[in-house]
Amino acid sequence: MSCYNLMAVLINHRSKNAQEVQETLTKHGCIIKMRLGLHEADNACSEEGLIILQLGGDDTERDNLEKDLNSIEGVKAKSLEICSD
Repeated sequence: MSCYNLMAVLINHRSKNAQEVQETLTKHGCIIKMRLGLHEADNACSEEGLIILQLGGDDTERDNLEKDLNSIEGVKAKSLEICSD
């Protein structure tokens, strides 16, 4: 059975929070296998963005990343583990 550990990170006020979010992701970079950043770019860049992460590491490392991201004002991070049968 293989499992995937994913995290969704919603960022409000991207221009204000981008640097602190980036520093946090860099701090925990060894457990980040994949990173996908999304934001609305229709007529102008949105101030809200979504980052999807695929994570390695153990439960403690993933919990620490989630805790660090959620400590940033305007940032919400939630984890998900999905496993095959």
